[in-house]
Amino acid sequence: MSTITKDELRHRADALVAAHPPHSTTPQEFLAARFDAGLAWVHYPAGLGGLGLPRAWQTDVDAWLEAAGAAPYQQRRNPIGLGMAAPTILRFGTPDQQRRFLRPLWLGEEIWCQLFSEPGAGSDLAAVATRAVRDGDTWRVTGQKVWTSNAQHAQFAILLARTDPDAPKHQGLTYFVCDMRAPGVEVRPLRQLTGEAEFNEVFLDDVPVPDGYRLGAVGEGWRVAMATLNNERVSIGGDPLPRGGGMIGVVVGEWRARPELRTAELHDRLMQSWVAAEAHRLTGLRLRQQLASGQPGPEGATMKLGFARLTQALSGLEIELLGSDGLRYDDWSPQRPEVVDFNGRGPGYRYLRAKGNSIEGGTSEILRTVIAERVLDLPAEPRTDKNTPWKDVPR
Repeated sequence: MSTITKDELRHRADALVAAHPPHSTTPQEFLAARFDAGLAWVHYPAGLGGLGLPRAWQTDVDAWLEAAGAAPYQQRRNPIGLGMAAPTILRFGTPDQQRRFLRPLWLGEEIWCQLFSEPGAGSDLAAVATRAVRDGDTWRVTGQKVWTSNAQHAQFAILLARTDPDAPKHQGLTYFVCDMRAPGVEVRPLRQLTGEAEFNEVFLDDVPVPDGYRLGAVGEGWRVAMATLNNERVSIGGDPLPRGGGMIGVVVGEWRARPELRTAELHDRLMQSWVAAEAHRLTGLRLRQQLASGQPGPEGATMKLGFARLTQALSGLEIELLGSDGLRYDDWSPQRPEVVDFNGRGPGYRYLRAKGNSIEGGTSEILRTVIAERVLDLPAEPRTDKNTPWKDVPR
């Protein structure tokens, strides 16, 4: 841990602003200077965008820089890279990998996507069938991935592939960084219920991946992937919101604007939703305080599970409050959005898009099992195939 005090940290922030005034420096130049000053992620090591300081101090740095005129840092510009790839590379990557990937990832120069789910391996991620076969210092990867956000823009992907079909399925996996521009990578859009093509399917045909792009040891992909998913669930369900913010604010606004549609039953549901939203917000604040002192744990699953239930309940309540107007849909034309924007679209979009919240980032059913076994320490369900070599598992 660094010996830098908070006063010294404030001086570093002031020096950054003095040398690179936000109003006369391009956003990209300011982000680069911020990374090099160790103010990107203060809890990361020196030289990797941080200073080895407590994670909780990042909030102070962000506030100081924004007060000086710097634009708030937008994680949505590279959500998978920042929320999932970066902490995984920090924890499992070699020093060369950390130096190669973290800075351009922070700057948004290299966008990332996630190649985990497959047509036959969604909730049961350990059933991944995409194969990686070693050929000297290179791995040749063949398979199909699905539900891949940002694949059409991504330069790199975090990839889970099977490297040992003779091992039990949780033990025969290895984790890689895949260059999405490599020969053999094909990206196809998937149009979904909302009309958008927010996701993609990705086909991998003998794609070369250098062994230097492997994260963790061969056969330890499951352990690395679990660390990634813990970070993903926090990033999906744990974003801090002000009191009354997000979807609950949208629904309350409709309630106030349409007194003619109010009923006692809808009022009761609105009050229950308000309590649930506030409990979720406070739980998120507590979780982020826990994160400040260490790595995210399975508790992130509770936030993601609660987020899915809450958004689905609130989007349904909004439709009912709107009456016949709730049946209208704003735009069904095919689009490939950069980000999911609940507030920028109509109530019909919010209602349909919320259906995916209980699937993406781990289904709600799987997350309940995670909470039961890893948070509440309840007895695990029997798994008859846990020691079965992958090649002998029925598919």
